Amino acid sequence: MTLRLYDTATRSVRPLTSLREGHVGVYVCGPTVQARPHVGHLRSAVVLDVLHRWLLESGQQVTFVRNVTDVDDKIIHDASHDDEPWWALSTRMTRAFTQAYDAVQVLPPTAEPRVTASIPSITALIERIVERGHAYTSGGDVYLSVRTVQGYGALSGQDPDQLKASEKAVAHGHTGTKQDPLDFALWKAAKPDEPSWPSPWGPGRPGWHIECSAMAVDHLGEAFDLHAGGVDLVFPHHENERAQSQCAGHGFAQHWLHHGLVTVPGGEKMSKTGTSTLVEDVLRDVRPQVLRYALGAGHYRSPLEWSPQALSDAEAAYGRIETFVRNATTAVGSQPAQAGRSSADRGAFATALDDDLGVPQALAAIHAGVRAGNALLAAGDLPALAATLQDVRGMLAVLALDPVAQWPDSGGGELSGVVDALVAIAVEARADARARKDWAQADAVRDRLTASGIVLEDTAQGVRWRMA
Repeated sequence: MTLRLYDTATRSVRPLTSLREGHVGVYVCGPTVQARPHVGHLRSAVVLDVLHRWLLESGQQVTFVRNVTDVDDKIIHDASHDDEPWWALSTRMTRAFTQAYDAVQVLPPTAEPRVTASIPSITALIERIVERGHAYTSGGDVYLSVRTVQGYGALSGQDPDQLKASEKAVAHGHTGTKQDPLDFALWKAAKPDEPSWPSPWGPGRPGWHIECSAMAVDHLGEAFDLHAGGVDLVFPHHENERAQSQCAGHGFAQHWLHHGLVTVPGGEKMSKTGTSTLVEDVLRDVRPQVLRYALGAGHYRSPLEWSPQALSDAEAAYGRIETFVRNATTAVGSQPAQAGRSSADRGAFATALDDDLGVPQALAAIHAGVRAGNALLAAGDLPALAATLQDVRGMLAVLALDPVAQWPDSGGGELSGVVDALVAIAVEARADARARKDWAQADAVRDRLTASGIVLEDTAQGVRWRMA
């Protein structure tokens, strides 16, 4: 592989090397399905989908595992508050997440394990950790003894001694007493009226961190290539995953990738403000391909500031791509693409993605190809245009943004023909006004179209239009 990614564990951009040639195993921390997905959840899915697609495009076989946490303190609390069974809430919200992923064409994972279906694996892993002397039981709970873990804190850059008073370090059980404030629960003893499963320590349910360690090993083996998630998961979740897996004798993840979060103006994490924007609300006003563009256009390690302006910019940028693809496809017709005639730089695109998934630079290569293609369109050089169009669409497909194959309704869905017809009527009216030398009327038609976001272009082949 030529792909280089930032590794949280080494704090460096380094080559992604796989344990098995030609195959990459990826584990992604999926959602806790307590509520409907917001744009922060979908940003995570989109940026990791780009990784998935680029690995496939690069000729790798990919086992992509994304879990679902379908039982959790928050799920139980919210379901009880609404007088709904906890399993009904988690099932309903899991479907909502699937619909959101599908809406922006996130590839389905190879496996999507659920916590409730993984209890035997989880209890077996806890037993192994206890047997190896790294965990202890207390009042029906089981705790990992953090002080027995060599190098605890290395992933997140934390000093265990400094963490002693940190609230984030305290992952409580239900009934037991911890020997050290840093210790965290692997198993929580059952509480009245809460779901529980049998275990060697009595009925209960797993702690949050142990779930992912067990599910990753179930589907990828005791050592695998890459573990990914949001930067907010580095500590304590991923640090504790790494620690307990080390205690079990597992090699676990060889590379750790973390993406930035969606923020509101001012830099605060959106989900912390109580104003999270639901995906279903955004999609009432914005086409899904535009939402995908907006969520994926920035570099994955940078925070994404969410605002109406960000969506407007994405609409304009993607509109320019759509317009070129539509106009070029019409002009080219059955013209074959000739090798060596493309003005699009697929090499620059590949170099950008190989360099820590540089999507902004990859999009710059696409837009450069669009500009070059528009020049070829104006010049009537159809063989070169056909080659450029082919390469531009090939690059767009990697980002799931091809307006033809991946978004066949990108021109407006059922209204695309109506829009085309209405613009054609306006263009004819402008042409009639110009024929009468009524320049004021002709300019007025153009100005009204411009105000509506439609730009007319007078070319030697006639008038073309595009979204502004």
